[in-house]
Amino acid sequence: LEPCPMCAEAIIQTRVSTLVFGAYDQKSGACGSAFNLFTDKRIYPLPEIIGGIEEEECTRILKDFFDNERRKK
Repeated sequence: LEPCPMCAEAIIQTRVSTLVFGAYDQKSGACGSAFNLFTDKRIYPLPEIIGGIEEEECTRILKDFFDNERRKK
């Protein structure tokens, strides 16, 4: 899942060189979906960001997981 702002900041602070994720998060994704924390020119080194890997499958897995969690309540 595309990192949220707090996770994106942790990625920046720990200087992760490459970030790979499957599903984009339109509500709180911080790698370009809701907003992009990785466009600030002061951040160095910027990680390589590879998003959308197996996006449909990842989205389905996340949806199924949260549907199951909601049914448990």
